[in-house]
This record gives sequence, C-alpha cells and structure tokens, in this order.
Amino acid sequence: MNPNESNDPGKRPSQTRESSGRTRFRGVRQIVRFNWPHYAAGASAVALSLAALRFVPMPAAVRVFAWIGILLAAFWTVASLVVSHWVYDRAGICELHWLERALADVPARWVNLHAGFDEFTIRLRVLFPQSHGAVWDFEDARTMTEPSIARARRIATAAPRALRVNYVSLPEQDGALDAVFLIFAAHELRSRRARARFFCELFRTLRPAGSLLLLEHLRDWANSLAFGFGALHFLSRDEWLRAAGGAGFKLEREFSITPFVRAFIFRRPV
Repeated sequence: MNPNESNDPGKRPSQTRESSGRTRFRGVRQIVRFNWPHYAAGASAVALSLAALRFVPMPAAVRVFAWIGILLAAFWTVASLVVSHWVYDRAGICELHWLERALADVPARWVNLHAGFDEFTIRLRVLFPQSHGAVWDFEDARTMTEPSIARARRIATAAPRALRVNYVSLPEQDGALDAVFLIFAAHELRSRRARARFFCELFRTLRPAGSLLLLEHLRDWANSLAFGFGALHFLSRDEWLRAAGGAGFKLEREFSITPFVRAFIFRRPV
C-alpha cells in the first residue's frame, strides 16, 4: 500500500489516487467497438458520395449540398472521436477524480448501477475500501434494444459480477443506502415514465441526506457540435432535473467535467 494512503473511512476520494491501469486510448477504442456499424455506415456514405460526385452528372446545387453533407459527416466522425478520447481517456472521468468535488464524506453503503457495461465499480472499491459497495445491472432487454448495449456487454468480461435487477423494484430496504452512483447509464431508460419510476426507487433506497450522483452527457450545443445527430441519444439538463425533482430529490450542486459531461449531486431531503 502507498504510505501516503489511508484506510480511514472518512477520507476524501482525492486522497487515495491509485493507477487505474487504463491504456492511453482505451476509452475511444471502446466507443468505436460499441458503435462500429455507425462509423462504418458513415465512412461508406462518404465514399459513395465522393464516387457519385466524380462519376455521376448532377446539377451544381445538388453538388453543393452533397459536399456539405460529406464535410459534415467527416467533421462529426472526427470530432466525436476526438471528444471521446478527451472525455474517456484524458479528463480523469474513468479514474473518478471528479468525486472529490462531489462527495464530502465516504459513504458507508453504496450501489453503482449500470445498464450492461461497468467501468467504475472496481475504482469505487479502491476509493472506498472499508465501505460496503454493490453493483447492480438494470438493463431491460425488452426496452433497451440498441445493439451497442449488447456489444458492450459482450466486451465487458472483466467487470465485477453484477446483480441483475428490475429498475422499478430495487432489491434494497427503504433508506438503507448512503450513496447511489449512476455514471453514463441512466440515459438508457428512454421513456420519461420509466425514468420517473426509476428515480422514485432510488429515492426510496437512499437514507435521508443520502446522495445520488448522476454523470451524463447532455443534449446541448457542445455535444451537438461534437456528436451531431448522435447527441439526440442524450437527455437535456431540464429532463434530468425533472426526473430527480419529481421523485423528491433536491439538487445540491452540479458542475461540468469538460464542456461535454455534467455531474449532478442530488440529495434526499432530511
């Protein structure tokens, strides 16, 4: 153990920084592996459009619009990869350095929830060695039908074993948890009704003054610029505030990690 570290359960996360073992481009490589059909389709469309511009006669106006489409597709492909590398490989998000700004104290009992892909439980257990932590997988194959989720699940063979749970009936007693972590996961619930029921369950399981830590890309100008139409998969800030507020949570604070990721810390009122 590093002599500068401590097993004091009251220690802040920033005081126990260990190497995450991540390679330099692991995050962006995973993005490509999860979403390779989209990138392949975009590259094919650009190639076919360039061929058509060269060999197929067309009006000047059509050629202008074709070039605009090619340039936008190329820009969003490159921009999405650059931003993904920044977010997942360079910003310290996967190493959980941002937790020092989110938690004042180490939770005694916590749960990390994901929807088929988990990169954070191992690091949470390193940061909170004397806490009781669990990992739950709330993927619902009936409603979460995107192929990228299935590809992510097949790839994530080294993740800790998770308990498969029903997001509308979580397996924990009322007020039992000090903290719940939802890191790049909650947006997989696509309907407002499903999110409302999920957040009510999270509220039920947290003790008074317990924390819900939500980390997400937002459907905003920065992510739209970086991901193009892909940003429609994200939800707006107002949508997250609506889901949490409707369940009874109070927003304690929020902050950005890069212009593309937002952290929300919600509290269950005392």
